[in-house]
Amino acid sequence: MSVDSPARTPLVVAVIGAGPSGIYAAEALTAQSAVPVEVVVLDRLPVPFGLVRYGVAPDHHSIRSIRNTLERTLERPGVAFYGDVTIGRDVTVEELRGAVDVVLYAYGAGSDRRLGIPGEDLPGSLGAPEFVNWYCGHPDVHPDAHTEADPGGTADADPGAQIARLVRESRTAVVVGVGNVALDVARVLVKSADELADTDMAEEVLASLAGKRVDTVHVLGRRGPAYTAFTTKELRELGQLPDLDLVVSAEDLEFDASSLAVVGQDKVAARNVAVMREWAARPPTGASRRIVLHFWTRPTRVLGEDHVTGVELERTVIGSDGYVDGTGELSTVEADLVVRSVGYRGVALPGVPYDASTGRVPHAEGRVIRDDGFSPDEYVTGWIKRGPTGVIGTNKSDAVETVASLLTDVDAGRVVPRGRSGALDRLLVGRGLHALDLPAWHRIDAAEVALGTSHGRLRTTLAHRVELLAAARHPGDDPA
Repeated sequence: MSVDSPARTPLVVAVIGAGPSGIYAAEALTAQSAVPVEVVVLDRLPVPFGLVRYGVAPDHHSIRSIRNTLERTLERPGVAFYGDVTIGRDVTVEELRGAVDVVLYAYGAGSDRRLGIPGEDLPGSLGAPEFVNWYCGHPDVHPDAHTEADPGGTADADPGAQIARLVRESRTAVVVGVGNVALDVARVLVKSADELADTDMAEEVLASLAGKRVDTVHVLGRRGPAYTAFTTKELRELGQLPDLDLVVSAEDLEFDASSLAVVGQDKVAARNVAVMREWAARPPTGASRRIVLHFWTRPTRVLGEDHVTGVELERTVIGSDGYVDGTGELSTVEADLVVRSVGYRGVALPGVPYDASTGRVPHAEGRVIRDDGFSPDEYVTGWIKRGPTGVIGTNKSDAVETVASLLTDVDAGRVVPRGRSGALDRLLVGRGLHALDLPAWHRIDAAEVALGTSHGRLRTTLAHRVELLAAARHPGDDPA
């Protein structure tokens, strides 16, 4: 005769952020059996997947398909998705900590690094995160027509409308940075709307791209070709676009000792350099569009009075201390649009420890440091933990490290399950909040597929929050 062992009290974990880092943390928590868990993954947006939906370029179908894997984690027993809940506004961090056993911060890096040069705030100059959000259909950049901030629905208060106008009116663009996001921006700027029609871009974004005039994009790197952060696959894709000349100066491909050392030690750098050497050897074809890569070049000033008209450039070298120095050799390029793509940056969340010097939550192996000591119920993972580095898969190992620290603390008795199942639901209901669950996301998903089908596409992104919320409603719900 056997006697069932008594059910153990589950550890209730709230994960703030439904992007890859947060969902990978949920996966790591539910993949183990030593500690019973209940995981709630919260996001301020009505939809999950974070940068997989709103950061990966729409024409990178294979990378965006990672969301299918992420969705399977959200469907696991013991995992729940709560969308359209803003921590810091709807519920404070202190209140959340009182309703669950552990809070795990995974809310990413929502801002961008600045160049710190004159003119970068001129109209026509913007950060890559804003531009990427625009072409990915992020509701922050595509606000509803009438909001508290803009009750009249004026275009001047609509960042999406402003970017669309820039795209339509610009002929030459400068992209500052030599990472994959910079390549994405350059590629979207030169591609035609027809070339992007097989993506899930919002209809209004495609319409703006159909009216664009951009035919030249200058990409600036302050170091040489050996120091780029491109992945070779993405670099090669750029070279396969038709009717495009890729221009690389032969002078930039003459390497000094430091560049040769990098190429000799880094296989990715060596492959990237080989690709760019092949581009440099191509004769000009007179194509209708071109991308010009400038290495050993940094912007020193964005030119213009009431709008961007160009960028002042300075040649650079690596100094004796290993840092990039300017040579004083200046030149200018004309430009109507400048996109800075020099890195994302984490921002502070009210009630969460934050190191402004790094743009990250202070921690040790994922354990949050608060008031000069470890906070017993707070952990962190993803870009807000380590900074905006790596690829999407990097977040998986990062989440595993944080969850390992959490489980170690449970085993040591530093974190104790306190029977808080249902406390978060009661808190939200008491506030009159109705989080969007996974079935609500499935209804949004179905609505996007249906909209895409109506336009002869596989799916079309709903870019406005009001559209997402309308699609999320159960057919029997009260629209009010």
